[in-house]
Amino acid sequence: MTTDQEEDTRRLRDLAERAGRELEEASAPEILQWAARTFGRRFCVTSSMEDAVVAHLASRAMPGVDVVFLDTGYHFEETIGTRDAVEAVMDVNVLTVTPARTVAEQDAEHGPALHDRDPDLCCFLRKVEPLERGLRDFDAWATGLRRDESPSRADTPVVAWDDKRRKVKISPIARWTQDDVDAYVTEHGVLTNPLLTDGYASIGCAPCTRRVLEGEDARAGRWAGRGKTECGLHG
Repeated sequence: MTTDQEEDTRRLRDLAERAGRELEEASAPEILQWAARTFGRRFCVTSSMEDAVVAHLASRAMPGVDVVFLDTGYHFEETIGTRDAVEAVMDVNVLTVTPARTVAEQDAEHGPALHDRDPDLCCFLRKVEPLERGLRDFDAWATGLRRDESPSRADTPVVAWDDKRRKVKISPIARWTQDDVDAYVTEHGVLTNPLLTDGYASIGCAPCTRRVLEGEDARAGRWAGRGKTECGLHG
């Protein structure tokens, strides 16, 4: 890393740490307006297409905002359909990023159903590495992480420094509850994945996602029975 790159990294890290303190009580639109002013086209949103809430919020702060979607090759048809609908009706630019290998190529190299035998490696190959490429041209990215989703996300900052990727990570709805999300969806007619009305509370790849049971937290349907709670994108 050159001296100029090191200086840029220090500047972004200091900016993220300061913003995390100053914007803790700010509203989601205010946080995204700050991101749009600060980073311009070097800012993007990532979306799993569980819903389009953060993409919708960001499009109001920065029309035409880039929305990065990771097409793992294992998504439900409903998830791909939600992506296509978001691209068609919202003022965003959807950037679909795919893994380096197709599912068939991965099966040939690692054996079938890697997600059952080594879910961490499967997530790395189909999510983590593609995200590194998808974020290459950006200085900051927004996620839909919320503190109420699971214990592992309870301390999510609204703005933080992502040291692994050396980028500013923004979670504008970190302080929202599910009721807040539902109210925003209803008020603005925001697109959501149809599976959310079919017992799914958190939607990932089809082989590793199930419906949640009454009383379970929203993330309980992800990698159920595998001792895994995160895919590595946010760890």
